[in-house]
Amino acid sequence: MMLFLSNFKSTVLLWFLVLGTCGNNAHTVTENTQRASKPQIKQEEKEIVVAANRTEAYVPLLKGKKIAVVANLTSVIFKPGGYTHLVDSLLSLDVAIKHVFSPEHGFRGNFDAGEHVNNSKDTKTGLELISLHGKNRKPSQEQLDGLDLVLFDIQDVGVRFYTYIATLQLVMEACAEKGIPVLVLDRPNPNGHYVDGPTMEAEHTSFLGMTQIPLVYGMTIGEYANMVNEEMWLEGDKKVDLTVFPLENWTHDRFYSLPIRPSPNLPNDTSITLYPSLGMLEGTNINAGRGTEFQFQRYGASFLDKNVYEFTYIPKPNFGSKYPKEEGKLCYGKDLSKTERMNEVTMEYIIDAYTNTVDKSKFFLTDGFTKHAGNDRLQKQIEAGATNAEIKATWKADIEKFKKIRAKYLLY
Repeated sequence: MMLFLSNFKSTVLLWFLVLGTCGNNAHTVTENTQRASKPQIKQEEKEIVVAANRTEAYVPLLKGKKIAVVANLTSVIFKPGGYTHLVDSLLSLDVAIKHVFSPEHGFRGNFDAGEHVNNSKDTKTGLELISLHGKNRKPSQEQLDGLDLVLFDIQDVGVRFYTYIATLQLVMEACAEKGIPVLVLDRPNPNGHYVDGPTMEAEHTSFLGMTQIPLVYGMTIGEYANMVNEEMWLEGDKKVDLTVFPLENWTHDRFYSLPIRPSPNLPNDTSITLYPSLGMLEGTNINAGRGTEFQFQRYGASFLDKNVYEFTYIPKPNFGSKYPKEEGKLCYGKDLSKTERMNEVTMEYIIDAYTNTVDKSKFFLTDGFTKHAGNDRLQKQIEAGATNAEIKATWKADIEKFKKIRAKYLLY
């Protein structure tokens, strides 16, 4: 009997051990199966931190100094639910700002492209606003008197004829001449993921292109500042005492949607990605969407062949465009508002418009087009009937040459 009970207990114990083991094995297999079948979850990208937000890093360098700030409506420090303007933040931190320099479109970003902006006073802070798109585009030595440092913080879009980099360069030149340091707070470039377009030729430099770089140069404004300084591209081959504070958690391939329109006629991501290609039309009589709510997302003119295009619109004066091209006229053209992020400059749009212009003598504004293109060759190529591929092939050598220079200054 004792032997039977002993055997029975052993059998029961063995049975439970087997069940337990089978149960554990089944659970493990299930876990392994579930793990194998789960889709791989991409690690969430860290939030991009613009340099302006890194106040703990750069504000100590400003304390005890008299500074000027080069800024506009994009010069903000982001915080949950909104943002604070850099100037307001610095004043609250007892940084001594003597005055503010403003670029094209003004401090609040409410002036048209190319519009003369007078000096004024900021109603909120009482600070003097010195326009660098009015009487002078380069700070005068008198305007730099009494300053210990100039702080630059403006959101750029990475296109050569977008004038904020010209303002930066002229500020650097003036400060180099005066012996004043420049501190640049870096921000992402929404067109920073590629390099393309015609390269500026030295004889055609202007405020729409001061250095011999491709139309889209693939650099942040901080990287560009370092390049201009180290390559001795400032007037008189001078160098300025330059510090660039980098942003965090951004790379050139990472998409960045601008939270604030950088100028009146670049209202969204679509306009910014199309701007390098459609911006060329500024040197023609074609309307590129100014005077509509789809700036740089369409193009057209009353003199394009109406039998070719189904899309029409009528430009009217609006914010950022008091006098749009083809004002009040029915324009025939193309709607590009569904365009996704681009990674090249295309001549297809301008070739299409030129091909379908009834009176081709009305098309080009030669001086303006040459300044936008950076050479006088592109107009001749279009007039001669060159294709997009043929035109782009002529850019390659200069682009490759520039990329070697650019590579030395990339921070991200």
